[in-house]
Amino acid sequence: MPRAGLTRDAVVALALETIDELGLDGLTLAEIAGRAGVKVPSLYKHIASLEVLRSAVATEATRELAHELRGAAIGVSRTVALESLAHAYRGYALRHPGRYAATQRAPLPGEAREEAHALAAAQVQQVVSATLRGYDIADDQLVDATRTLRAALHGFCALENGGGFALPVSVSESFARMIAGLDRMLSTWPA
Repeated sequence: MPRAGLTRDAVVALALETIDELGLDGLTLAEIAGRAGVKVPSLYKHIASLEVLRSAVATEATRELAHELRGAAIGVSRTVALESLAHAYRGYALRHPGRYAATQRAPLPGEAREEAHALAAAQVQQVVSATLRGYDIADDQLVDATRTLRAALHGFCALENGGGFALPVSVSESFARMIAGLDRMLSTWPA
């Protein structure tokens, strides 16, 4: 019998906390059951499998990221929007390293919650596209501009979260310089 108050949402919330503490590899049904105070079979009343839980975590983390990016970029444009979006992105990755890593995991075709994840990813894309349109980037160029921006931000955050910036130079200063470089590049984006 499941613990009173244990719901699917509560299981996902425990999983989100777990991955921030232990990383994505630390997400196991045994770990979640232990945190919930139940036996593993009790989790199956709320979540069908570990893969379904991973998918739910990726979807929820992507929703959270979209919310933060939207809040950062609302009411501003061009350089200020880019700076705000980039700092919100990095801030989320630093505060929630496991969740951030989960946002990079796309569900497999046909996987449970694929549609929910696609909607969450579309929310992120809407904010990024609006920011890039502030640079007068044509719609047919948005995919390339988005890939460039994502590669820069994700690369920086992944290296930072992985301890890849050990040199004695301010990481925040390096991030600011990267954003300034992205701003210049986007300002002269080829048509």
